[in-house]
Amino acid sequence: MGIRLEKVARGDVEIVWKMQTEAFSGLLEKYRDYETSPAAEGLDKVLARFEQPWTSYYFIIADGSRVGAVRVIDKKDGSRKRISPIWIMEEYRNRGYAQQAIKALENLCGSDNWCLDTILQEKGNCHLYEKMGYHRTGKTEKINDLMDIVFYEKD
Repeated sequence: MGIRLEKVARGDVEIVWKMQTEAFSGLLEKYRDYETSPAAEGLDKVLARFEQPWTSYYFIIADGSRVGAVRVIDKKDGSRKRISPIWIMEEYRNRGYAQQAIKALENLCGSDNWCLDTILQEKGNCHLYEKMGYHRTGKTEKINDLMDIVFYEKD
C-alpha cells in the first residue's frame, strides 16, 4: 500500500510536535541526548521551524492514517535540500513507509542534491538511507558517550 504526503497546516503544528515527541522518545531514553533529540524539543521550537520560509512539514499518510511526518528544508538557492527529521510512528514501522516517503519527497522536490544525518549506532536507519542512494560524507559528530551523528548526501 502506498503513502501520500500531506502538507502540514499551521493549525496542525501541535500534532506534529506531539507525534515527533512520541516517535523519538525511545531514542531519547536510549541515548540520553537531551540537547539534540527531537523528543526533547518544545512546541515553540517546532513552531519556529514551521515559520521558516525554507521549511515545509508533511504528514506521511497511509490508509488514511498519519503514520509519520517529515520536515524538508529547501532554501532554493542551490544548496542541498535537507530531510530533518523524518519519522514513522512506532506502530507503523518496518512497513516501507519511510522509504516511500523519501521517494515521494524526491518526486516533489527533485531527486538530487539532498543531505541528512542520523544516529550512527542506529544501523537500520543507516541501511535505509544507503539503500535510498545516500552516501556517507565521512563526517561524524560525537554527541555523547552513547551516540554519534553520521552525515549523508545524495547527488
